[in-house]
Amino acid sequence: MTETFETAAAARPSRWTGTWPTNTAWLVLGAVTGVGLLIGGTAIAGGGWQDAVAEDPATAVGVAALCYLAAAVTGVRWTAWLVALLASAIPVASELLDTPRWIAFTLVGAVLTGIGIARGRRTTWVQAAAMVGFFGAATAALFLEPRTGLALAGLALAAHAVWDVLHYRRDVVVNRSLALWCIGLDLTLGGICVALAL
Repeated sequence: MTETFETAAAARPSRWTGTWPTNTAWLVLGAVTGVGLLIGGTAIAGGGWQDAVAEDPATAVGVAALCYLAAAVTGVRWTAWLVALLASAIPVASELLDTPRWIAFTLVGAVLTGIGIARGRRTTWVQAAAMVGFFGAATAALFLEPRTGLALAGLALAAHAVWDVLHYRRDVVVNRSLALWCIGLDLTLGGICVALAL
């Protein structure tokens, strides 16, 4: 099973994770980021954080899935952090091109998957399947009644935290700091969205 989670280089001990203060700091930073994304995303749409829609958690799922996929394709753990920043531009590009976000995330994921397969990176298959599962559920939520869709997309995002925990515990594919940050973000933003939908 560990072969499917291979990385190009073994993880080195890090001063950035491994103790309860550093791990807690990453989780809190992720939670704050999740709240910030919710407030910022709904404000851009002209509403308050209580006006969240399924597209908000679905976008976060798309970014998270691309982070893991890019790290798997390159075999370089820190690539996930870079993609966390770069993939945040996908919603902006989608708006400029008048294309639904889910299509843009799907296309980027397909390109990355193709590159990973061409490079013979076995981890590509696992991460691509995870993207199909998590992002597929979040995308399906976009076509449901608004409250139901928000709940499903929030659940898909919160469920991604299980994927984060798995990668943190095995110390594979992405940096442990990213996995911790993502746990905080996924549970906070996903949980708020589910609560808002109830």
